[in-house]
Amino acid sequence: MANQFFARKPLAMLLEEMKGENRLRRVLGPVQLSALGVGAIIGAGIFVATGEAARNIAGPALMLSYVVAGITCIFAALCYAEFASMVPVAGSAYTYAYATLGELFAWIIGWDLVLEYAVGSATVANGWSGYFQSVLAKAGLEWPTYLREAPIKYDAATGEFISTGSFVNLTAILITLVVTIVLVKGISESATFNAAMVGIKVSAVLFVIGVGAFYVNPANWKPFAPYGWTGLSFFGHHVAGQADAGGTPLGMLAGAAIIFFAYIGFDSVSTHTEEAKNPQRDVPIGIVASLLICTVLYIAVVAVLTGMVPYQQIDAAAGVSDAFKQNGLGVAEVIIAIAGVAGITSVLLVMMLSGPRVFLAMARDGLVPKGFFGDVHPKFRTPWRSTILIGVFVCLMTGFLPLGFLLHLTNIGTLFAFVVVCAAVLIMRKKHPEAERPFRCPWVPVVPILGIACCLMLMFSLPADNWLRLAVWLGIGLVIYFLYGRHHSVMARLEAAGDKSKK
Repeated sequence: MANQFFARKPLAMLLEEMKGENRLRRVLGPVQLSALGVGAIIGAGIFVATGEAARNIAGPALMLSYVVAGITCIFAALCYAEFASMVPVAGSAYTYAYATLGELFAWIIGWDLVLEYAVGSATVANGWSGYFQSVLAKAGLEWPTYLREAPIKYDAATGEFISTGSFVNLTAILITLVVTIVLVKGISESATFNAAMVGIKVSAVLFVIGVGAFYVNPANWKPFAPYGWTGLSFFGHHVAGQADAGGTPLGMLAGAAIIFFAYIGFDSVSTHTEEAKNPQRDVPIGIVASLLICTVLYIAVVAVLTGMVPYQQIDAAAGVSDAFKQNGLGVAEVIIAIAGVAGITSVLLVMMLSGPRVFLAMARDGLVPKGFFGDVHPKFRTPWRSTILIGVFVCLMTGFLPLGFLLHLTNIGTLFAFVVVCAAVLIMRKKHPEAERPFRCPWVPVVPILGIACCLMLMFSLPADNWLRLAVWLGIGLVIYFLYGRHHSVMARLEAAGDKSKK
């Protein structure tokens, strides 16, 4: 049994999966893949979260916080790009783990990715609902109270669940259903829809940067780091730099730990490797290009925001739109509102697009039922059943559950995946130095090691209860693996057949 747990999937078998009738349709080029990455990374948070982080956590030094977070992501992105060029099939970090660390670890990371994309999708749908309702309110339309949010919500300050007085978050369910239909229809339609949403929000971001630059006062950038340059915690305990009354770290590095999660999504590009026209070239381009584009846009928006208004006067709830208001440009609020809705829609689409691809890879390996999760629609060439299942699951979560309780699970799950991919590059370079690598991660082992170290630092900065919730989720996954996955594993059957032939 121990041998099965650490059985690695040969590269030849992974490459063989590119053939046959049950693979996905290769229709995505580098521009579409980059748009998927940008669509996943940039949401309404660029107009909202930046204001809160600049005012309360880092001040103008938030510009450097984005640089630090971006560099951390670049380390992981380069490792993702190497693997995506080597193994152009669906599965992302799950597939990479199977090829390097073995079946049990692959199951753990696959289950973790499903959590990341499912909870992340539900959280994003919930955010879309709130943002859309605020846009309706600006137009003088009131959404019924009993349809505004989930029946209960989680109060992080008290650690208690409280009643909201609502029955269901109907708008969140409706947008999830619309996105699910688009995803089942086909990857071309999904990519086209995403590209339209990305075009709207990037245009709005460029508007904010281009117009806001004329109202920047460099004096507002002084002091540049009012909360200091550090701000670190370890399992919820403050260890360096300033902290607020509740013990929350403040400073430039603290800002990096918080806004790092604005970058979550670039890894989703690697889940679409099997749908890329030229995966060895296009997927690395999509991963790195989307990350670089978003990093530049994030830094520019923060520079404009903190230059237009002193950091102490930034509205924590709507920083960018309020900064324009304070400078007599209230019309920008409409543009930002439209971009916010488009931005969150594209994030939701890419997050829900990625989960079924991970399930597809796991189904091919026999770790989940192949007849359901591995079924590719004969016409649309999409994993339609698992797409619908995830759509229903997201509808239930975002419509009825207190997502604040699960929010950081997305963050810790993503960082865990980054650590695995960085480690997998080191292992694969050692085990298979002869393997063809159309894209090679530079400066190995330095880049993967720095990626592991930076991601672990940010993981340890999360509250300790998030580790407990992650452990519970992984525990549920291990029960499923031992009851089903290990008995139906394709690799286990192949090894057993090989042992019999030797006898």
